Amino acid sequence: MPKYDFDLFTIGAGSGGVRASRFAAGYGARVAVAEERYLGGTCVNVGCIPKKLFSYAAHFHEDFEDAAAYGWQPMQTAFDWEALIAAKDREIQRLNGVYERLLKGSGVELFNARANVVDPHTIEVNGKRVTAGHILVATGGWPVKPDISGADLAFTSNEAFHLAELPRRVAVVGGGYIAVEFASIFNGLGVETTLIYRRKRLLRSFDADLGQFLGEQMAAKGIKIRYECNITAITRKGSLHSALTDGTVIESDGVMLATGRAPNIAGLGLEGAGVELGANGAVIVNEHYQTSVPSIYAIGDVTDRLLLTPVALAEGMVVADRLFNKGRRRMSYENVATAIFSHPNVGTVGLSEEEARAKGLDIVIYRSNFTPLKHTLTGRPEKSLMKLVVDRKSDRVLGVHMVGPEAGEVMQGFAVALNCGATKSQLDATIGIHPTLAEEFVTMREPVAG
Repeated sequence: MPKYDFDLFTIGAGSGGVRASRFAAGYGARVAVAEERYLGGTCVNVGCIPKKLFSYAAHFHEDFEDAAAYGWQPMQTAFDWEALIAAKDREIQRLNGVYERLLKGSGVELFNARANVVDPHTIEVNGKRVTAGHILVATGGWPVKPDISGADLAFTSNEAFHLAELPRRVAVVGGGYIAVEFASIFNGLGVETTLIYRRKRLLRSFDADLGQFLGEQMAAKGIKIRYECNITAITRKGSLHSALTDGTVIESDGVMLATGRAPNIAGLGLEGAGVELGANGAVIVNEHYQTSVPSIYAIGDVTDRLLLTPVALAEGMVVADRLFNKGRRRMSYENVATAIFSHPNVGTVGLSEEEARAKGLDIVIYRSNFTPLKHTLTGRPEKSLMKLVVDRKSDRVLGVHMVGPEAGEVMQGFAVALNCGATKSQLDATIGIHPTLAEEFVTMREPVAG
């Protein structure tokens, strides 16, 4: 007779939780998953997937305009917000079904209900208690609204995918990846967009050149950016009035607060079970994703490390392998590439210039910005930026950064190169694909700084 009802009980059926559960079941473990909202978590439902679908939709207006420069006759176009929402919902519903089939096909028992941790080996779900040898917390993150008057009048990224109507004017508060992505989306869909950010440049946790350059490109596309400014209150006077720290007021039909996310641990019972939490509510784990309670593990955004879906997937595989396959797999957080689907896109992998200098490294910087070939005919002022951070002593490429079309697609290959220890000399010896944007990375010869 088994000591516990399950070998592993996972709370949260997002990307990380589903991956860990499927792999654990594949190793022969008896596994259950509880999910109170939607299968696939943030990424599938209110994150990566619908966001990129919206980004595609928002880019079409420029494509229609650019087509005329290539001989296409002007055409009448009209955007239907409800049609986009309906198409997005159909795709998300399909993916929800895929996740359910993946779990059940792996032999995982699924509870469509909230689960709470009672003690190190007990979970309460669907009004009953079950036991597990190991508990995995994979509940992700949740948007946080600032403590200002009228915050309830605003929406976050969660609600942005379900707005009943597309606002004619919108104010987006924040300067991180969610803020710049949605500001680009709204602007691309024809919404009069203002971006409000309390710092001097966008994307403060990325290489400084990326945030500075992106801000210039977004402004050139018509987005009004208010730097070194913050929102203090929102009131409704027919439309919404956002009071700012500089004494001005912005009138809009919608306000989006993209001011951060926090680990989603409220009411899970973790503290009562003895799990140590950080000051921001993040679950503290060791290198094996084990919490202060040996039988309880945590992965993904709830641990507040790198808030990326592929990272949560990799962490889930590490946990399943270690617990049920006698594995010794480790997770490396170096050279994790990421993309921001702003307009234009941002792609980055490795160290920023600031991070490299903070480490005391002697570095050489290569940087180039130019007009993409496509826009030599359209006349659009959009430019692209390429940047390399190179260690002077070893010649190893430490960072690759880009602002431009399909930056994420370009950056995936360079992530492989950096993980293989690529040097600047090896990039120089690589024949570029012409004419492409990416070839600039292997043709930059003159450093701009050192």
